[in-house]
Amino acid sequence: MLLFILGAVVIAKIKKYKILCIFKTVDLYPLFIVEGVYWFFQINVFFENYQYVKYASQIQMAFILVLLVPIIRRRLFSPALIGSGLVGIGSLSNHLVISANNGKMPVLPTISYLTGYYKRDVLQQGLDNLHILMDDTTKLNILGDYIDTGSSIMSPGDLLIHAFVAIIVYYTIKEINIRSRHA
Repeated sequence: MLLFILGAVVIAKIKKYKILCIFKTVDLYPLFIVEGVYWFFQINVFFENYQYVKYASQIQMAFILVLLVPIIRRRLFSPALIGSGLVGIGSLSNHLVISANNGKMPVLPTISYLTGYYKRDVLQQGLDNLHILMDDTTKLNILGDYIDTGSSIMSPGDLLIHAFVAIIVYYTIKEINIRSRHA
């Protein structure tokens, strides 16, 4: 999610909004805390400790839930509706590819092999019960996990889901800036 948070911050900066204002209000603190927990999990994966992988779906839900704080506090209902639509489309896309592959998400690690994030034997050891290696036999590979950042391998559906975070962070910054000008 860090890339999406940073993306929103960069766009806000391009639009000439003050960025440091996000630290003067509690709106995004829950998001930052969940992001910290997520990076704790990621660091554990780098050190081959996979015990937190089972919490991946809960951390995804936590990201969405903590965004309720700025949505409600800043009345970001229209951006939230758009973001929710993207989450719905992204989730449907992910469920479609998982269903087509007997409950497994095809994954194509590239950069993650180089960074050490993804180890070749993880699937063989049964440490990851959701993914299978993408190959010619997997179906709907265009919807699978192949967008590799080195610390995460995402699907197009994941990008749509994570866009929700970027939308809410951007509009939170925008709304804080607008309200501070009128205060």
